[in-house]
Amino acid sequence: MTSVLARYEELIAAGELKRDPEQAAAAARLDRLQRELEAGAPRLGLFDRLRGKAPPSPRGVYLWGGVGRGKSMLMDLFFSCLAVEKKRRVHFGEFMLEVHERLGVERRKEIGDPVLPTAAAIAAETRVLAFDEMIVNNSPDAMILSRLFTALLEHGVTVVTTSNRAPSELYRNGLNREHFLPFIALIEQRLDVLALNGPIDYRRDRLGRMDTWLVPNSPANTATLSAAFFRLTDFAPEDREHVPAEDIAVPGGRTLHVPKSLKGVAVFSFKRLCGEARGTPDYLAIARRFHTVILVGIPRLGPDNRNEAARFVGLIDALYEHKVKLLAMADAEPDALYERGDGAFEFQRTVSRLEEMRSEDYLAQGHGTGATAS
Repeated sequence: MTSVLARYEELIAAGELKRDPEQAAAAARLDRLQRELEAGAPRLGLFDRLRGKAPPSPRGVYLWGGVGRGKSMLMDLFFSCLAVEKKRRVHFGEFMLEVHERLGVERRKEIGDPVLPTAAAIAAETRVLAFDEMIVNNSPDAMILSRLFTALLEHGVTVVTTSNRAPSELYRNGLNREHFLPFIALIEQRLDVLALNGPIDYRRDRLGRMDTWLVPNSPANTATLSAAFFRLTDFAPEDREHVPAEDIAVPGGRTLHVPKSLKGVAVFSFKRLCGEARGTPDYLAIARRFHTVILVGIPRLGPDNRNEAARFVGLIDALYEHKVKLLAMADAEPDALYERGDGAFEFQRTVSRLEEMRSEDYLAQGHGTGATAS
């Protein structure tokens, strides 16, 4: 496998990236981490081995910055180039859902602090944890993160993560934030914190000046949204039959099928999200997992499809609160989507949100930056 730095220079040479000092510094740091990890863990002395001590892990990396500045791209390069076993890349929200499930199993055993065996089990499976979009917006996560990640690092796990926020800004104004402060200190002490706030928003640049709300539902607009998906994900259009799908966890032990899912971009039909029995947990799972949602087949709404309209309102609320980009295809503009009949007045709040979600100011905001910490 090639190195992170070599691949980064290839992208610049090909004109896919423009030279950016902060990006280059991050690529160099990830390149060094790749070499450290591939060199293998240092051998411990006999006494440390007898005590069951784990070899020290290479120092991890925390990449933060505005939307579209290349954080996920660099994470992709690092992860694809890294030639080690037991590596895992996972969305941070998905990982924390999994952690809470494991904690529930350990609590039922009623043997001490459930965080410690949970961390030990994760460390046994994974040597390198790569997280995309570290977002902390709920108290249950905040209360355990310091203990969990301290234990993971002590077990020799190396952590690499991206975030839209500097460590000190995580879980800002959150409930009982004082219990979260040790986690911030842990990040700053045990990971190299690198900012990526260069002048180019690659994600917005790839969308161009296209309107994000297309009317009507038509083959031409379907082709426009399809092209946007391939630009955002770097997936080859000629391989469109093999776009990955995934099932994401929904609280309550359910899963939600995502027919097209790649690099934080998801494609759904209105019928799948709003024509079936779904609710807030489904929409929050989507909003936390994806930075961009492409939604097609939105019909005109009214009293005759009131249930679908109510679900659509719930979906838009979740996407808006988490600052998810919405690319949509509908039979009408937002202000004409639900024009008359019972419920039309209440729908005006959603119209306002949909219009704001088309604005440059909204599109420039990072995923998750609007979510309320609780």
